Amino acid sequence: MGSDAKELLGIEPLELRFPFETKKQISCSMQLTNRTDDYIAFKVKTTSPKKYCVRPNSGIVPPRSTSDVIVTMQAQREAPPDMQCKDKFLVQSVVVTEGTTTKDVTGEMFNKGSGNVVDEMKLKVVYVQPPRPPSPVHEGSEEGSSPRPSFSDGGNLNYQDTTRESDEPPLLSVTRSHKDPEEVTSDSETSALISRLTEERNSVIQQNNKLREELDLMRREISKHNGGFPFVFVVVIALLGILLGYIMKR
Repeated sequence: MGSDAKELLGIEPLELRFPFETKKQISCSMQLTNRTDDYIAFKVKTTSPKKYCVRPNSGIVPPRSTSDVIVTMQAQREAPPDMQCKDKFLVQSVVVTEGTTTKDVTGEMFNKGSGNVVDEMKLKVVYVQPPRPPSPVHEGSEEGSSPRPSFSDGGNLNYQDTTRESDEPPLLSVTRSHKDPEEVTSDSETSALISRLTEERNSVIQQNNKLREELDLMRREISKHNGGFPFVFVVVIALLGILLGYIMKR
């Protein structure tokens, strides 16, 4: 529990459970409940600040009320061994005066060295299999293996400030940056092939049109001579027909 006997904020759940899938952003929520008659300021920290964004990452919980916090994990390229996660979260809380707003919340408020009474709750991160298909036996074993968490190693962890969603680059850009090199290569090769085939098709069409124009011109010239060269006309028509057929086959 925290450093003071009085629990300032009730936190539910005590484990952040993410239905883990690679290359997919995943969110889970926790509720901060103020059962006191005081205004409570809170701040959320984590051991992996680049991996998560929190909305809101700090704020004020009025007396006898509840605030929801959304934790979003960035898309991961691969699953950790045995689906085990060592990430931890720390929720700090302290009593503030009435009228204090979220903008007034500073890191100095949670500095124990300044004589402030700071309550702290440590949360662990648990990866679970996404529910497809449901497996009662597997789910039962998971539930049995995660009782109320114990944090004997909490003193050695390096908790850092989390970021709000607005402080992070667009999550979509994170996902796109994880596109496999093979996919990029395949796309570029396909585009090059389509471009080359289009150029060849246009070239054949141009040659075909040119031959048709020359053929029409030759017909008109022969017609002017009133059929004076029937044999030449037949030979030329045959040659042009063979050439045109060859080009069309290409």
